[in-house]
Amino acid sequence: MYAFAIYDTQEKKLLIARDRLGVKPLYYYFGDEGFIFSSEIRPIIHSGIKTFSLNKEVIAEYAMYQTVLAPNTIIKGVKMLMPGHLLEFENGKASLSHYYSVNKISTQDLSYKETCDKVNELLTLSVQRRLVADVPFGAFLSGGIDSSAVVGLMSKVSSEKIQTFNVSFDESEFSEAKYAKLIAKKFNTQHHEIKLTPNDFLKQLPEALVATDHPSGDGANTYIVSKATKNAGITMALSGIGGDELFAGYDVFKRMNELRKKSWLNAVPQIARKTAGFVIQKQKRSVSGNKINELLSQEKINFNSAYPLSRSLFTLKELSALLKNSNPFSQIEKIISSVPQNENHLLSAVSVAEINTYLQNVLLRDTDQMSMSVALEVREPFLDYKLVEFVLGVNDEQKFPHTPKKLLTDSLGDLLPNEIVNRPKMGFTLPWKHWLKNELKDFCEKNIFEFSEYDFCNKDEIQNLWKRFLNNDQTVTWSRIWHLVVLNNWIKENKIE
Repeated sequence: MYAFAIYDTQEKKLLIARDRLGVKPLYYYFGDEGFIFSSEIRPIIHSGIKTFSLNKEVIAEYAMYQTVLAPNTIIKGVKMLMPGHLLEFENGKASLSHYYSVNKISTQDLSYKETCDKVNELLTLSVQRRLVADVPFGAFLSGGIDSSAVVGLMSKVSSEKIQTFNVSFDESEFSEAKYAKLIAKKFNTQHHEIKLTPNDFLKQLPEALVATDHPSGDGANTYIVSKATKNAGITMALSGIGGDELFAGYDVFKRMNELRKKSWLNAVPQIARKTAGFVIQKQKRSVSGNKINELLSQEKINFNSAYPLSRSLFTLKELSALLKNSNPFSQIEKIISSVPQNENHLLSAVSVAEINTYLQNVLLRDTDQMSMSVALEVREPFLDYKLVEFVLGVNDEQKFPHTPKKLLTDSLGDLLPNEIVNRPKMGFTLPWKHWLKNELKDFCEKNIFEFSEYDFCNKDEIQNLWKRFLNNDQTVTWSRIWHLVVLNNWIKENKIE
């Protein structure tokens, strides 16, 4: 992982480059005022070279996906250098070039055992490479498959005792702490269980909002976990990020597979599908009911039309009511159109789509901005490009998650105990819904009402969204409110026009 700049004093030429998979961010602005770049967006905005304004063209995309997809950013004129790209600046001219793309899938022809052996070898090497450090290091350990795999391999290749960190908010039967303890005991790690009450989290939320470099609906958790780890004396931590994207850990993989089996739907006239969708939506008053209705109304139902709906917070109809002139799909459709769709590699197509959208623009950006704000470096062994390339080449038959992330768990042999492999998928749940209606109510209401006043908003509809949430409308979850609160707060804090 890297983002770097080299200035050639002989040629008077600047070169900036970003890593293959977009682990580290790199922003730049090029205009009449000159060329400026930074690993964060705020130093560019506050550099004084010009007055920067909000990028209204991406507000619909942000509202739909709680992020802005690179190369665009929330600020007009400021771009993100794309992963696998380099930019050369010479004689007042900037030129972009592409040196790596994750979109190339080289199919393998190996037996299942050979595939598992290769995954094991590449992941072990990846962990080993990321343990080169001259500072105290550890690992985030949720007790899920991905983090447990990283910790297991760390203990296998390191001569030092591994330090593991589990941040838990919930002491009920749903807590992940017991699984983390089980892994810590198995690999004899120096385990730190950091118990936080929801109130501890709430107290640190203002800090997390201040640490937000580029707005996002999903960064606060990462801030709290990173800060707790840093306070325990660790400077570098390994994370399981990327495991779900590579080994089909999300529901979207199975949903896209089911959709492929229903290609016969395209033989049904669109008007009949629309009617069926309307009926389903009326019977199933929920977010998923709304999405099914929107999907059935598409001219053609396939990967390209279905994937943009997979992580959307609203349907297009809902978003059009909230915002004027909204087209949230332009960038994601562009990204999806370049995803290779090889025969027997549908799961890899979903992986590439997830890597280029949610992983790079939400998970990795949030991890970097929040961990670096407390001076913690996070490394992701699942994102070693050689491992990524190999797993993308594995066919659907070998990769299908008949059990959770089957290819990964089979590749690890007996490294992980059965209780971890077959445990229910969870994750700490925080009482966001309750907070937004109680402790955070005044803060949210103030920001939502201020946001509704912007000229690109339909004021009454935005305010009505908030009222529907307060009245327990099942189709308005807290996540459809919070990212708008974060955006408005960020615009104010950074004095953006």
